Amino acid sequence: MALTGIFLITFLIVHVGINACIWAGDGGEMFNKAAHFMGSTVVIRIVEVGLFAGILLHIVQGYAIEIKNRTRKAVGYAVSLGNRGSKWYSRSMGLLGTLLLLFLVMHLSHFWVPSRFSELEKISIDGKDYPNQYADIVSVFQNPLVVVLYVLGCASLLYHLLHGFQSAFRTLGLGNRRYLALVQTTGFWFSVIICIAFAMMPISVYFGWVR
Repeated sequence: MALTGIFLITFLIVHVGINACIWAGDGGEMFNKAAHFMGSTVVIRIVEVGLFAGILLHIVQGYAIEIKNRTRKAVGYAVSLGNRGSKWYSRSMGLLGTLLLLFLVMHLSHFWVPSRFSELEKISIDGKDYPNQYADIVSVFQNPLVVVLYVLGCASLLYHLLHGFQSAFRTLGLGNRRYLALVQTTGFWFSVIICIAFAMMPISVYFGWVR
């Protein structure tokens, strides 16, 4: 679970970096070039298969652990410690993971499926035609309901990462006293920065801050 989690964390770094190209202020040229590279390069496509396998494995592992924990905790504690014992989001990883799964299905249907199975309109950049995936982003995020759902999805990701990041690295042995503070601080700021960046993308498009 820790290894697949860290693998997906590295994917988030790449994903947010590619998507941040929408803020280049060039009408989507940089983003379309980057998206085309990610979608047409053989090595990247092979890695994409590994990514989907990692996501699927992480989901299966997550539900297996959730079922196992619930089975063991069929009889609750006599006194509930609440947040004194653990944060609410660390006790709600199954729920947060389910919300993220629903968000992932919506996200794939909006962007990955059209980019792979539909013929997007083309845009000419430096004399070469590229699928205009930037136009697809702008179109999708004109719907305020979709924007709200994406922001809520980012909020779910935030709390999932707040526990998952430090939990993954602690599982691999970086949770001793020497590294605990570093892992927790890094995990907190990584989670906040990544999720704010993702959430600002639909917000920026909807309010016309990027064109």
